[in-house]
Amino acid sequence: MIIYNVTSKVAHTIHSSWLRWMKEEHIPAIIGTGLFHDYRMCRLLEQDDTDGPTYTVQYFTDTMENYATYQQEHAARLRQQAFDLFGDQFVAFRTVMQVV
Repeated sequence: MIIYNVTSKVAHTIHSSWLRWMKEEHIPAIIGTGLFHDYRMCRLLEQDDTDGPTYTVQYFTDTMENYATYQQEHAARLRQQAFDLFGDQFVAFRTVMQVV
């Protein structure tokens, strides 16, 4: 199994609207590509929340090919939507993991 992990630090000023957008629009759009079969969203604890909370979203897929297709066909558009809505009020970094 492949896990595509997105970790985001979100400014307090947009926290509520960003979280709602993630749950109602962004995550469903990613799952809706048909390339991921499940996800898990977590808030990181024991982090410095001075600048805002930190979240991770892990998207689960069975193959690297599905992940590669997501990157080639969907990632840029979905990232741009986040930037268009929230600008520089959040920062995200991405990792890809394999369950062993």
